[in-house]
Amino acid sequence: MDPDEIILETEATMEKGFDYMTHEFAAVRTGKASPALVENIDVEAYGAVMKLKQLALITTPEPRLLVIQPFDAATVKAIEKAIKESKVGINPSVDGKLIRMPVPQLSEERRKDLVKTIKQMSEESRVRIRSARRDGIDSLKKAEKEGKITEDDLGSYEKEIQKVTDGFVKKIDDAFALKEADIMKV
Repeated sequence: MDPDEIILETEATMEKGFDYMTHEFAAVRTGKASPALVENIDVEAYGAVMKLKQLALITTPEPRLLVIQPFDAATVKAIEKAIKESKVGINPSVDGKLIRMPVPQLSEERRKDLVKTIKQMSEESRVRIRSARRDGIDSLKKAEKEGKITEDDLGSYEKEIQKVTDGFVKKIDDAFALKEADIMKV
């Protein structure tokens, strides 16, 4: 494989790892209502398991209230059950065809637990980034053994991969700091 392709592939893998972490961060409750808190909850409906966002409109009419409006009123009970069984920690209340979810204020202890959770998520993302770096460098070393690149080129390509890695680690650190500030804000 061409060294430039290896670097691009490594960067794409790192981007996926960062995007996954960002997606996971969105599901962490901060005391504010956000559709991301519930949109990926699995709901058993129509004989299959579907994501909540496929079954209902999720809105936030107030900063601390989620309103879920199922497209089909027959799925209200299934959605309510799925929310109660999920790890969101918010009790839904059914109001006819609507499901309302008031988002309670977070305690200081709960905020600290959430910060530990996102810290773990960010560390997992760093591990993914470092793994992608290792795979990319291994591919470059293989190309060097096959005679496709020189030893000097290998060094410069390794530096390029390291620079990309450092950029993604900084993005992870910045995203963590933003989410931590958001969680700790009362």
